[in-house]
Amino acid sequence: MRTIDWVPADGGPGHIRLVDQTLLPGTLAELDIRTVDELVDAIARLAVRGAPALGVAGAMGVALAVQTLPTAQLPAAVARLRAARPTAANLAVGVDKAWAQARGGGGSAALAAALAMRDEDIAGCREMARRGAELLRLLVPEPPRLTALTICNTGALAAVEHGTALSVIERLHEEDRLERAVVCETRPLLQGARLTAWELSRMGAAYELIVDSAAASILAAGEVHAVLVGADRIAANGDTANKIGTFALALAAVHAGVPFLVVAPETTVDLATPTGAEIEIEDRGADEIRAFRGVATAPADAPARNPAFDVTPADLITAIVTDRRVVDLAAHRERSARSAYLGPSLNEEEA
Repeated sequence: MRTIDWVPADGGPGHIRLVDQTLLPGTLAELDIRTVDELVDAIARLAVRGAPALGVAGAMGVALAVQTLPTAQLPAAVARLRAARPTAANLAVGVDKAWAQARGGGGSAALAAALAMRDEDIAGCREMARRGAELLRLLVPEPPRLTALTICNTGALAAVEHGTALSVIERLHEEDRLERAVVCETRPLLQGARLTAWELSRMGAAYELIVDSAAASILAAGEVHAVLVGADRIAANGDTANKIGTFALALAAVHAGVPFLVVAPETTVDLATPTGAEIEIEDRGADEIRAFRGVATAPADAPARNPAFDVTPADLITAIVTDRRVVDLAAHRERSARSAYLGPSLNEEEA
């Protein structure tokens, strides 16, 4: 099963089919998306989410727009799609790639670009899993079976067929190198509890679900060998935006002396953003933390702030693993007093 895919149609426009992640873990169901408005809504309410999946969704959304909308309406539709999740770099990358092709070659060119991104994502996630698992052999040679902590959902549900950080954990499981995964529940929408635990159960991997606030004490107790997280945008200096709570995990990992790895597609690296200070952080509104699935968890008028992401400084990150390279930020810090830079000045392979 693919999290997101394109459904072709004979003699008419095709459409997008995606897993509705808002219904998990109770119900596994798919949505058929036939308009840009439906896709923007699915992205906004997290029916489809995760950096790689959003990139593919953005590209397929452009193909959908070109097939279903008058030419005069396309720029506004594309802009609306691109802005649906402002922190996520991959969404804009996918939209821009497909839109560039559409302006030169029409709907067929846009669709070809979207399908190419889909296929590249599948291959790229496998490569991230391989690189991450190999890096952990170097960083944590003992014990033979590792306990890895993660937050949010970075598995197949965040991509097309395979994930980013969770794909590394899956690779460890397949190689019999995983003792267990420790999964932060990930407030307020519980992507860890609802999605990551569901994926780990399906793959038969040992795991333990914890409340977010327990992570630091579990790390300090020496129960975890590595922390693996995804990313929604990586600045040129290595600062990384990811699900809120990731910064706290990085601080705890440094205190515990365990590797902190960011695993994300190369397309998540945004060289146009110099540092994390320039990353726009999406606030999803107070309703998500005053209630959960219609059940009040706070007074209805409680003032609240709900940032979806935080930024982890590069100097807390051990390494960044992409589908193209491993950037060893810890080694880079030892070689240079200046800020890490993820552009051409770094070798293709840093570790």
